[in-house]
Amino acid sequence: MKINDSIMKVTFVPALSLGVLAIATLTSLAQEETPPVVADLTATEASGEELTYSGNEVGAYNQPQWVQHRRFANTRVHIQQDPWEMALEHWWRGRLDDGEWKHRFQEEFEIGLPGRIQLDLYEDWVVEDGRASHHDIALEMRYGLADWGVIPLNPALYFEYKWVDPDHGGDVVEPKLLLGDEFGDGWQYGLNLVCERELGGENTEEWQVTQGLSKAMGDGSFSLGLEAKYVNETVESDRGNAEHKVQFGPSVQFRPFGDAHLDIVALAGLTDESPDLEAWVVFGWDFGGSGGKKVHAPISGRR
Repeated sequence: MKINDSIMKVTFVPALSLGVLAIATLTSLAQEETPPVVADLTATEASGEELTYSGNEVGAYNQPQWVQHRRFANTRVHIQQDPWEMALEHWWRGRLDDGEWKHRFQEEFEIGLPGRIQLDLYEDWVVEDGRASHHDIALEMRYGLADWGVIPLNPALYFEYKWVDPDHGGDVVEPKLLLGDEFGDGWQYGLNLVCERELGGENTEEWQVTQGLSKAMGDGSFSLGLEAKYVNETVESDRGNAEHKVQFGPSVQFRPFGDAHLDIVALAGLTDESPDLEAWVVFGWDFGGSGGKKVHAPISGRR
């Protein structure tokens, strides 16, 4: 049963704020109570000046391994690719509403640049009403304000521009604030604050809050989680009458090899204006990478 919109407007956003505060508090306590463990590291010489340690792999910006393999379908965290590391990702998103499926396919190329910068290029195409068509080509860039662990919640700035096929509306700009952290024993968290604006057509405007929480299992190659998404959507002709979309559901990630990841996410709609179901399958493969240094270190030694 879908939740009444008026209730959601009053309760959802404050609940998100309390959740973020709780996460930040737990993270702070974990840092204070668990001092960095550096004596357990065993270093061996590798090529050049690189060192390899026993433990969990971290990236060139000290970001943990789960950040380097996109963990959440709707929430990005810090910098995914090290300098000159590249990746290809293949996306499928299915949206079910009133008994009708719509499909979106995305091919994405990612490249890490020096200075905590990442550049992504991708193309979207859709299948609607039994017909396939090109939807958009997009460019996105993100910038990490500091290495992982230096600033609480590890903020990064994100900007995306979509060149949309005129048959599907106007071009779109999308700035975001990316936040994320890890805490406890293998818990991973991400939060994005998003503004999306269409430059033409109905001039649709969206304000979004997305969140993801997951728990790594065993050696970290498998994790289970939950994702949530809130969207406040208006069109230019009726800004005072917003649609409120709330979605929530489980997510799974499996990393069959060190450089590959497979994500499966299914979000149910909780308001009348939400899609009944939105699902994602994402497969990614990382390759290259000569401009950064990766080491292995225990989680407690990352701060």
